[in-house]
Amino acid sequence: MTLRFIAKDPETNGDHCPTIWFDDVAQEFVVQGWKADAALQAKCRESGPIPEDEAVVRLPARMSEAMREALGVAATAHVR
Repeated sequence: MTLRFIAKDPETNGDHCPTIWFDDVAQEFVVQGWKADAALQAKCRESGPIPEDEAVVRLPARMSEAMREALGVAATAHVR
């Protein structure tokens, strides 16, 4: 696995930092975010079950530029 760091939450204080990486080998986005509470998970389940090996996480909207950057990295990584 080769993780390419994209960005942390720009308003972070060093703790509790939503972060985005891109794995060049697996060609996957790796996201660290805040855990969804029970109410949000229930709302997400309205469109289907959430498998045990998956999670719902939240990222602040202020990370939209980091998400765009991650998409650009993926585009140049020749994603299959």
